[in-house]
Amino acid sequence: QVQLVESGGGLVQPGESLRLACAASGFIFSESGMAWYRQAPGKEREWVAQIDTSGSITNYADSVQGRFTISRDNTKNTVHLVMDSLKPDDTAVYYCRRLFPVYWGQGTQVTVSP
Repeated sequence: QVQLVESGGGLVQPGESLRLACAASGFIFSESGMAWYRQAPGKEREWVAQIDTSGSITNYADSVQGRFTISRDNTKNTVHLVMDSLKPDDTAVYYCRRLFPVYWGQGTQVTVSP
C-alpha cells in the first residue's frame, strides 16, 4: 500500500538548518507531484513547497521562499526539504503529501527555539 514516511525533524536554534526526508513506497513515485505542508499548534495546515514529477519545477510559499529548498530523487523514491535560516515561526509538524491522489505522511516535528 501507499506509504510516505517523513524523517529528519528535531530541535534546532534560530538560524540553523535541517534536512527533512520523505521516503515513498507503494506507488510509482516518478509519476507523482509531491509537496511539503506544515501545521503549527493552533493553526491550520499550510502549504510550504511542491515539486513536479521530474524535479524541474518547484514552488514555495512566500514565508519560506529563499530559505527552503525542495528536491527529489526518483531513483530513491525520496523527496527532501532543506530548511536554512530557520526561525521560531517555522516550528510545526511537517507533512509530506502526494499531490494526486492525495496521500499524507504521518509528519515530523520541527522545533526552532533558542
